Amino acid sequence: MLYTRKAKASIQREKDISEGLLLNILPEEIAQELKEKGKADARNFDLVSILFTDFKGFTEQSAKLSASELVYEINQCFEAFDGIMEKYGIEKIKTIGDAYMAAGGLPVPTDESVKNTVLAALEMQAFISKRKTEMDAVGKLAFEMRVGIHTGPVVAGIVGVKKFQYDIWGDTVNTASRMESNGEVGKVNISQATYELLKDHADFVFESRGKIEAKGKGEMEMLFVSVKSEE
Repeated sequence: MLYTRKAKASIQREKDISEGLLLNILPEEIAQELKEKGKADARNFDLVSILFTDFKGFTEQSAKLSASELVYEINQCFEAFDGIMEKYGIEKIKTIGDAYMAAGGLPVPTDESVKNTVLAALEMQAFISKRKTEMDAVGKLAFEMRVGIHTGPVVAGIVGVKKFQYDIWGDTVNTASRMESNGEVGKVNISQATYELLKDHADFVFESRGKIEAKGKGEMEMLFVSVKSEE
């Protein structure tokens, strides 16, 4: 009887570990679907805010750090970003080198997803700015960052069998990437589409940049967004 209880407890621990690992890779709703059906169907989403970040001059900056210092610094930033995503209910999609990609409004769409994605981006920039100030004070290297956001339709689903991941596709993703690459350090650059969904929101201030040439997209309206300061 004692052996049976211990065996059950051991199995439960292993199950809990496996569950935790699965939820670390996939959104909860997708993980549940995968467990129940053995697969998760791709889905269309009409309104998702895609967020991209990128560190300025990463290749040049990284050459000045040892491998361990570089990994440590990136990890410090990405750990902080993960916490911000959780705070605002934004889904981290993946990291690619020094780039961080996340999406607001999936796998469960919400009315607040656009606003929350922008608030998350602003908080990410605030973290990076604060960290750079602290690192500069002790003579250590820290990164500066661009952030871009675009809102529109995407397809989301799981790709692969081994080392699978939840990913998103569509022109919205490409446009969000252009918002990042055409942004400026310390700023959050948004598309006209994102602006149209937020323009009546009292908490934000917008700075029009006019039309800017975006690679493969032609000229696109872009704006910087910030939080309205309290008077």
